[in-house]
Amino acid sequence: MSAVLVKDKTELPVMRSGVGLPRPDRFVGVKDWLTTVDHKKIGVMYGAAACFFFLVGGIEALMIRTQLIKPMNHFITAQLYNQLFTMHGTTMIFLGVMPLSAAFFNFVVPLQIGARDVAFPRLNAFSLWTFFAGACLLNISWLFQALNLLGVFNPIDGRTDIVPGGGWFGYATLTEKPFTGIGTDVWILSLQILGVASLAAAFNFITTIINLRAPGMTMMRLPVFCWMTLVTSFLIIFAFPAITIALAELLFDRTFGTNFFRVMASGDSAGGGQPIFWQHLFWVFGHPEVYILVLPAMGIVSEVLPTFSRKPLFGYPIIVFSGAVIGLMGFAVWSHHMFATGLGKVATAAFSLLTMAIAVPTGVKIFNWVGTLWGGRIKYTVPMIFSLGFVWMFMLGGFSGIMHAAAPADAEQHDSYFIIAHFHYVLLGGILLGLLSGIYYWVPKIFGKMMNQKLGYWVAGLVIIGFNVTFGPMHYLGLIGMTRRTYTYLGDKGWGPWNFVCTMGAYTLGLGVFLCFADMVWTVLSKKRNCGPDPWGARTLEWSLPSPVPAYNFSRLPIVSCRDAWWMQKHHGTPIEYDNADLSHGVHMPSQSWMPLGAGFGFFIFGIGIVLMSAGVPYCGYMAISGLTTTVFFIYLWALEAPGGYHLVVPDEATPPTPPQPSRAPASAAHH
Repeated sequence: MSAVLVKDKTELPVMRSGVGLPRPDRFVGVKDWLTTVDHKKIGVMYGAAACFFFLVGGIEALMIRTQLIKPMNHFITAQLYNQLFTMHGTTMIFLGVMPLSAAFFNFVVPLQIGARDVAFPRLNAFSLWTFFAGACLLNISWLFQALNLLGVFNPIDGRTDIVPGGGWFGYATLTEKPFTGIGTDVWILSLQILGVASLAAAFNFITTIINLRAPGMTMMRLPVFCWMTLVTSFLIIFAFPAITIALAELLFDRTFGTNFFRVMASGDSAGGGQPIFWQHLFWVFGHPEVYILVLPAMGIVSEVLPTFSRKPLFGYPIIVFSGAVIGLMGFAVWSHHMFATGLGKVATAAFSLLTMAIAVPTGVKIFNWVGTLWGGRIKYTVPMIFSLGFVWMFMLGGFSGIMHAAAPADAEQHDSYFIIAHFHYVLLGGILLGLLSGIYYWVPKIFGKMMNQKLGYWVAGLVIIGFNVTFGPMHYLGLIGMTRRTYTYLGDKGWGPWNFVCTMGAYTLGLGVFLCFADMVWTVLSKKRNCGPDPWGARTLEWSLPSPVPAYNFSRLPIVSCRDAWWMQKHHGTPIEYDNADLSHGVHMPSQSWMPLGAGFGFFIFGIGIVLMSAGVPYCGYMAISGLTTTVFFIYLWALEAPGGYHLVVPDEATPPTPPQPSRAPASAAHH
């Protein structure tokens, strides 16, 4: 059946897929969002979920800081404290930072490369719903714990650590079954499901960037954000197998009594496992994961700084190359997390040198950003302030990181609050500020509405000041002996005043982030659209489109003749040309589908079934099998339903002018 031409999808007749099921293309409202394959809507849903889980992780962090506000405090129990810092770390990394980066990947990358969608729209939706499955599985453990307190849910081993409590790093022997309950099983299964989502997205973005670039957009004309997306996607593909294997072996240890990591098989007899083997596998994943988190923020900053400096990015090829080198070297430094384990002189020396060396490409990026600012006509907008904050805070985090390349210093500071300060300066002072910059920068393009700029300056002040007040003193706390994972402490330690300062800073930081998200929700819900296509005077192709972006993105595909094509058209008289496609039959739109949602839901049922089976609930093994069967069934239907689609009429005013014979890029422009 040929695709139907309509002005609006609600005009579509009932169409059926290859397996005879009705297509959900005509849906509006909630059903439209549940079945969408539009990369823009998927990006919005990723962003909404990430902001929600940022708030969840923030509340967990504030509970931790409230417990530590004074010596010998009993605000929460020691067990709940362990669960909170485990869930806080896991939530912030896997449910906050990564999906917010994925939100920008989804919305921005196809627009920046001049594409109408990602390469595999249904796989993109599958990635989203699988992420939701893993996120819900992880956090439903709080519900199970509440039911346990009410006496409704009682695991067979009687243990009450139903929420993960072994740390976001899951070190053996903290996860051995004789000492932990089903919380560890929840943690294992949710991370495995989240890994499936990340891998699906990574393959999709690699294919999209390599194959769907607009005519003339060579790899060295790609925006830096697209380059960082590409490098991040490769890091995910090569790093996640290590944690996947480690989690599978840990689940086997707990479920079937194998001895990959266990040191106790039964009673007091030695199990023969190697706990340090877990550390190697985890940090082979864990250190590239740092760059999976930070490279998207670097890409955002590399878009924002040139825009508000009113000059091109200084040293574009070097910025791109350094990003790739950071990704490559990220796999070679994992054991600097393990200096205190006694690796031996040769290994310690090698990883010390590599840890020092990886600072070089990061430093190169910083010098290039400074070169971009130098001599520019700088405009201090809210996105610019957050990007400048990123450069400074990330640099401070890097300085303390280089200190740990020296094994003696690392041994002194290992597992102290100095380490807490270091990685929060990287993850919050760096990555969060970069992501907040991206929110203020791209929300006008996503929704056609400007966030409150005056409030944005207050948000920037609260976040940056609150962050430094929170984590700056932790360097000193670590050096005077406060260890990580400290539930409470004696008053004679001298830690109390500084912990009080840290807690006040945490509440200030939390208020700033909350105001940002509240302003974003207010902006989205307001009915007034108050910005045009290019409110910032930006450089890349997405700003050539209306705000918000039409469903089809580009009615005609752009033909790119230089880097920063939109900027060159506005300021140097180099017009963007467009292809000569016949639009009389409209623009093809892919059909929506229930199958990705069904497959993701099957993963959730599978995870719940395994967890309840581990808790001793009868017949839940059948629940796990039915969940896995559901996933396979929906993927099978997905393979049979065919892409389908319909043609959407493009309004005349949305059709860009098309020269009869597109000219080729002059050599000078190609090297802009």
